[in-house]
Amino acid sequence: MASNKKLLVLPGDGIGPEVMHEVLRVVDWMDRRRHVSFDVEEGLVGGAAIEAEGHPCPDRTVEAAARADAVLFGSVGGPRWDKLPFDRRPEIGILRLRKELGLFANLRPAQVWAPLAESSSLKPDLVRGLDLMIVRESTGGIYFGEPRGIEILPDGTRRGFDTESYTEEEITRVARVAFELARKRTNRLTSVEKANVMQSGRFWREVVTEVGKREFADVELSHMYADNCAMQLASRPKQFDVILASNLFGDVLSDLAAAVTGSLGMLPSATLGAADSSGRRHALYEPIHGSAPDIAGKGIANPCAQILSFAMLLRWSFGMEEEAAMVETAVERVLAGGLRTTDIMVPGAARVGTTVMGEAVIRELDKIAA
Repeated sequence: MASNKKLLVLPGDGIGPEVMHEVLRVVDWMDRRRHVSFDVEEGLVGGAAIEAEGHPCPDRTVEAAARADAVLFGSVGGPRWDKLPFDRRPEIGILRLRKELGLFANLRPAQVWAPLAESSSLKPDLVRGLDLMIVRESTGGIYFGEPRGIEILPDGTRRGFDTESYTEEEITRVARVAFELARKRTNRLTSVEKANVMQSGRFWREVVTEVGKREFADVELSHMYADNCAMQLASRPKQFDVILASNLFGDVLSDLAAAVTGSLGMLPSATLGAADSSGRRHALYEPIHGSAPDIAGKGIANPCAQILSFAMLLRWSFGMEEEAAMVETAVERVLAGGLRTTDIMVPGAARVGTTVMGEAVIRELDKIAA
């Protein structure tokens, strides 16, 4: 394999640095055992960047992300920054990176690992074998729409407002990603919106339907209202394969899917930009869990979502399917062996911390590579 793949690592806040440390051990293992070298640069984002440079996503971080072949992101935020102005909060860091790099397609797999079927909030029979993908539009919609703000009305009362807005091109490009993913899986796509009460939802449905008819006639397309989709995820999740949703609905539904799988600590994600003429695209990989400040520094956080985010990075940014599968298999074997962090603990399992879980993944990688 070619060496010197440029990787920007942004550990962030809370448990971010702890779980990222375990991923860097996997990166080092790849160098030693698979002869795949990464040029790793570390940067600041979120609260850590605020403390050091006064901004949640400094220009130098954006510039480093633009140079990198891929970005591995931790998590940001915490109560110490809750009272900052909206445009200086840690979470603005990830929003700026998505916008500046054009990262419009957020891929959030929701997979129930066989050893974790009992950890789901649903009955094991409802989730055993679950493997779905949520494609969330991530640079448009209500998180970025204008106008937005809080204003004082003529009668002296206050009003808060945000704007849900999508262009045809914004919907088309993320729909194509979802259709292409569906084509690689079971050829089924469910597009989610609120076309019954929102004009933007009606428009979303129209555009997705047009893209399907024009470019993906072989893919079975269905439409579902977002509230019904939430109910269906919580009652019959295995009916879905690929779900396409706007920024807001994708955010909510992917967290619900995470609860169905058993733990936020197990779910990775990838956020992709458009491919250039050479096929290269900006991409950022992160676990969908937050910074979990309540357990930060205790050494008990689950590093698996961050490790699995690295597996997605190997597959999507570098085409390293074999290595990605090795990492995923190693994680599954660790779980099958009965090791559990607190978030996925079940009776009879062995409770371990962040470092031991990371060490166990490395041991399994050694066995796989032997």
